[in-house]
Amino acid sequence: MNDEHPNEFHQDDDRRWLDDPRNVTRIVYGLALLCLLALAADIFYTKHPHFSVEHWPGFYAVYGFTGSVGLVLAAKGLRRWLRRDEDYYEPPERDESVEELPGRNRDDD
Repeated sequence: MNDEHPNEFHQDDDRRWLDDPRNVTRIVYGLALLCLLALAADIFYTKHPHFSVEHWPGFYAVYGFTGSVGLVLAAKGLRRWLRRDEDYYEPPERDESVEELPGRNRDDD
């Protein structure tokens, strides 16, 4: 890196564009802006809802956020239930004290 400009990257650097914190900040602000625009659009267009709660401003944003949080919490609960040991896919350690099965050589492994 250059000592004069610590945020500049060399051409031979192996860094990607999301490694720069400024780009991540731009993405977060861009997503926040899109959310605000979607909320503004929700307020200004005519809705034809099936249920009375759909008339509320920002209902779909709250509904989507609540559904996403519920999905994450459900996944955390399922993870506790479905979790495997860290060495689940590794072969078990061989116990040298156990006798070999007849008709099988150790060299066959």
